[in-house]
Amino acid sequence: MGLAVRISNKLVDEAKIQSKVENRSLTGQIEYWAKIGKIAEENPDVSYSLLKEILVGLEQLESGKGIEYKFG
Repeated sequence: MGLAVRISNKLVDEAKIQSKVENRSLTGQIEYWAKIGKIAEENPDVSYSLLKEILVGLEQLESGKGIEYKFG
């Protein structure tokens, strides 16, 4: 179920540009930013690049394409 939310025109304009770069829909881009922002707030000591790597790894596991990490 969708919900209409008011956001600034500036944010929409920025999301439109970034959504084209990232090949996402406008809604998908805003949802992605919200997801990353939520995770970042919950994990303030984790860098953005590590957050992205973790999300990629989780997606790989969910899709059955994860690979086992070998230590040493």
